[in-house]
Amino acid sequence: MSESMVKVAAVQAAPVFLDLEASLGKALALIEKAAAEGARLVVFPEAFLPAWPAWVDEVLPGEDAAWHVRLLEQSVVVPGPVTEQLGAAARQTGVHLVMGVDEREEHGSTVYNTMLYFGPDGRLLGKHRKLMPTHAERLVWGMGDGSELQVHQTAVGRIGGLICWENYMPLARFAVYAQGVDIWVAPTLATHEFWVASMRHIAREGVCHVIAVAPAARFSDVPDSVPERDRLWRGVEPHGEWMLDGYSVIVDPGGTVLAGPLVREEGILYATLDLDAARARKRLFDPVGHYNRPDVFRLVVDDRPKPHLVSLARSEPVPATPDPSSEG
Repeated sequence: MSESMVKVAAVQAAPVFLDLEASLGKALALIEKAAAEGARLVVFPEAFLPAWPAWVDEVLPGEDAAWHVRLLEQSVVVPGPVTEQLGAAARQTGVHLVMGVDEREEHGSTVYNTMLYFGPDGRLLGKHRKLMPTHAERLVWGMGDGSELQVHQTAVGRIGGLICWENYMPLARFAVYAQGVDIWVAPTLATHEFWVASMRHIAREGVCHVIAVAPAARFSDVPDSVPERDRLWRGVEPHGEWMLDGYSVIVDPGGTVLAGPLVREEGILYATLDLDAARARKRLFDPVGHYNRPDVFRLVVDDRPKPHLVSLARSEPVPATPDPSSEG
């Protein structure tokens, strides 16, 4: 049985843009800081390691080669050295950790928008690749599949969620609700009041706590070493110097904001979640139980993995090694 009262942390910070080593170092320090404040679950923004593709809304398609190569070089292989360090940090601090990364396969050339789940023993519990990159993001990120649309049982409740505008996909939400999610995590780049309203709606609809985390980043945070740096941000009002405004928030199952929104500043939001109270609220409304009509509506999810390569040869029996004594 999971704990009832759980302190959680939403880390609103900016990565060191397109610098995996420096961004990881910053993340490890922030994990330690949140753990020192008693957080049992620590959640980071979308694509924190090593950054979001800021150029997709700033330049024409085909003009992104230098940034894309840098992003590919700095992306995270799962599992690999970066996940080992993140797992070690979770184990040393005793926290559950959700981290947004740009992921690539070891020998691959496609980048995926992924969130990673770690247990307090340092084990990688699972990952989720964003099912559908939004608008111009499709020039950068590949698509995930249904095999990673999972909720994870932990000592602090069942943790799951969706990335950014996946949260506007009703069927994807239902697929997560149906797995009994207690704590919904929503790493995002969406930074405005509309997003806060959406998170309050999901909390009420799913009868779960919601932790929505976005970066707060200024153009001045982008290192001079980034190729064609000055083309990454127009700096137009109302944003000015700010590339992303934040708006991280923690919400209870009734839709009440427990912490945040935090706007245009880096920081860590904390809140203590009452999971038993949330479960009790489902006596009023359970979207996949007594308030559902499976005789009228039914969702079918293809949760089979979709590997890029299926080897027919390896699926066949391996011939036995001939017995030399039987030859002749």
